[in-house]
Amino acid sequence: MITVLSGGTGTPKLLQGLVRLVDPEDITVVVNTVENGYFSGVYVAPDVDTVIYTLAGIINEDTWYGVKDDTFITHETLSELGCPELLRIGDRDRAFKIQKTLLLEDHPLHRAVDVQCRALGVRSRVLPMSNQDSDITIVTDEGEMGFHTFLIERGSEPRVLDVRFSEVEPAPGVIDAVESADLVIIGPSNPVTSIGPIIGTSGVRKALKNSPVYAVSPFAGDKPFSGPAGKFMRAWGYSASSLGVAEIYRDFLDRLIIDEVDAHLKGEIEKLIKDVEITKTIMKNIGDKIMLARILLGEIL
Repeated sequence: MITVLSGGTGTPKLLQGLVRLVDPEDITVVVNTVENGYFSGVYVAPDVDTVIYTLAGIINEDTWYGVKDDTFITHETLSELGCPELLRIGDRDRAFKIQKTLLLEDHPLHRAVDVQCRALGVRSRVLPMSNQDSDITIVTDEGEMGFHTFLIERGSEPRVLDVRFSEVEPAPGVIDAVESADLVIIGPSNPVTSIGPIIGTSGVRKALKNSPVYAVSPFAGDKPFSGPAGKFMRAWGYSASSLGVAEIYRDFLDRLIIDEVDAHLKGEIEKLIKDVEITKTIMKNIGDKIMLARILLGEIL
């Protein structure tokens, strides 16, 4: 069994490669929930939804958020009515979010996610990291902000001084998925706001120390694959680089995959992580995704 720790952009791309090499039923994905919350009256779980849509083959690959070929009639009408939304939610995407909101009236989050996976024919197991709300605060030079306010309303412009989130209990199945895995893969998601909350969930870091864990760096040089990961890394006192990623994961990581442009860092990273592999990590097409997945899986295939 393969267990993948995932945020909402880089890792879902990798999942598209993994499911072509491994039976999807042998894959469990533990997904970040720190960005979850209610928007426009519906429960939004951005990273969870992106993983589900990716595995269902309906993800909007232009944005890695929402459903491909969606319409935005409700979103546009709300704006016309003087009720603009912070998040741009498509109509089909909103239907799934409404369903999840209704399910949460009688079910914990992991059960609601399971219902939606089955409805969409997703064969892999998708687990939210926790059923509990996990507040995240972005401390900036303009004051404290919620994640979506910082990312969307302020366009990630303020200087980040710190990132804080609360520790929560893992959802049922999360610890077992890590401990019983033949391999745990940490995808190329933001180490601070995507993977950090999963690792920070009660018991997960300890479980990782007892499992083989491989990771893909989300950096090529000092540029993250997406989003303001560099700002978050520096706010935590790490360099915005693959070396900084190694420092964050050093106490449990067995192998780190880095991009060719970071070959000069291999010696420094090997002081922290015993096995460092250099390859092309930027995934522009399905061939890239399969190649990277094959490198990660190695002897398991």
